[in-house]
Amino acid sequence: MQTMTQTHPQLDALVHWFEHLTPDTLAHLGSHYAPYAHFKDPFNDVQGLPAIQGVFEHMFASLHEPRFVVTGRVQQSDQAFLTWDFHFRFNRFDTIATQTVRGATHLQLNSDGKVTLHRDYWDAAEELYEKLPLLGGLMRWLKRRANA
Repeated sequence: MQTMTQTHPQLDALVHWFEHLTPDTLAHLGSHYAPYAHFKDPFNDVQGLPAIQGVFEHMFASLHEPRFVVTGRVQQSDQAFLTWDFHFRFNRFDTIATQTVRGATHLQLNSDGKVTLHRDYWDAAEELYEKLPLLGGLMRWLKRRANA
């Protein structure tokens, strides 16, 4: 398996794009994703560039200052795995400080190095729901009850 010490120009460019993602850079989605790419995370399951772009546009509309920090990566052949921290603030809850979701992404790349599959893995209950003002209390209570 190849690790972060070895360079993979297409993956390097994709990581840079993720870490500097803005509403303006969404126009470059097709430089990194194949037209028929499939994207799946805990809330979305979409295919094609317009639908994937819509997921990211919704992120920018719903969250304040969202940004990804890639903390690790592994690539072998046409498969890559990224670990990341996603930092943001909720638009609807002004009093909540910056939040961090920790997750991972499995990528499949075509022969041109473009993403054909993007699958995010993260725990929505722990990383998101528990941080919401009203729902968070309920989620923490349920977690305590389940562990009792």
